[in-house]
Amino acid sequence: HPFPRSSLTCPHCLKQSNTFDPFLCISLPIPLRQTRALNVTLVLQCERWRFVRVGLAVPLLGTVADLREMVAREGRIPPEQVILAELSPRGFLRSLADPEALRAAGEAAPVYAFQPPPARRAGCPRSLPTSPAVPRPEGPRLLPSTARSSDCLHRTPSGRILLLLCNTAGTGPQLARFGPPLVLREERGISWEQLQQNILAQLRGVLRGEVRPQGMGALFRIRLAGGSSSCTYLSPQDPRPLCHPAIDRALQLSGAGGPPHVRLTAEWDTSTKERLFGSIQEEVVQDAESVRRQQQAHGQQHSCTLDECFQLYTKEEQV
Repeated sequence: HPFPRSSLTCPHCLKQSNTFDPFLCISLPIPLRQTRALNVTLVLQCERWRFVRVGLAVPLLGTVADLREMVAREGRIPPEQVILAELSPRGFLRSLADPEALRAAGEAAPVYAFQPPPARRAGCPRSLPTSPAVPRPEGPRLLPSTARSSDCLHRTPSGRILLLLCNTAGTGPQLARFGPPLVLREERGISWEQLQQNILAQLRGVLRGEVRPQGMGALFRIRLAGGSSSCTYLSPQDPRPLCHPAIDRALQLSGAGGPPHVRLTAEWDTSTKERLFGSIQEEVVQDAESVRRQQQAHGQQHSCTLDECFQLYTKEEQV
């Protein structure tokens, strides 16, 4: 029986090799998947808060900067306006900085994307807006919790800072976040009473009734979120709580990418929370079609064509 002839021709020198082996075997590499599915919750600030979860195919070897660009395209906003943070049922964990590897993003807690709104609100933004632009996430709290704004470095508070704030109630294992996460732009010299009023104004859509905080004293405690085992609380007796030196430290340690900001947690007594908000829990998040689409695409076994295998096999290696 005659053997089949196999011919191979070099595309460069056109030299031809003819063999008469019974068969010719080539081991072809299979291209691996280069992306993974990651859900990001966009925070929309229209007449009422809206939360839309979108599904993205993020590069396995990418950085947070890549994710910020993708979210910016999704929301049709500049990437430098996108704030990315991990937000768990117990509160903020951390903000994501551009140089970080993307492989760990979203593993500890869902990723939320915020955008500072314009200085003057002009209706509902098209994208994922929430509040103003200013200073950045914080790092380890290296300052005593008893520090006051009078410890500021002999400078007058000026300008505005951007605050990410979530509300929690309960203690220990029962600690839980409730209501929508907020983004506030506040003057550094604001008083505790005015800061409390501004927070309540942002929550008016979920309050059970009209609340007049004047003369009520402090309804909650505010601490800097994440970054250290020790807790730094702002004092209601401080005439300028946002001038606390820990706020300055947090802004100095801000990561790259997105507007600088500080993460805060408002801790409510359970009885006060029930009286003002009832049994409200976390925000309701709506899933976009892209969530199902990306989960389906990445849940299936990765497939490729024979041509793609040959392209990888014949790809020029560069050292």
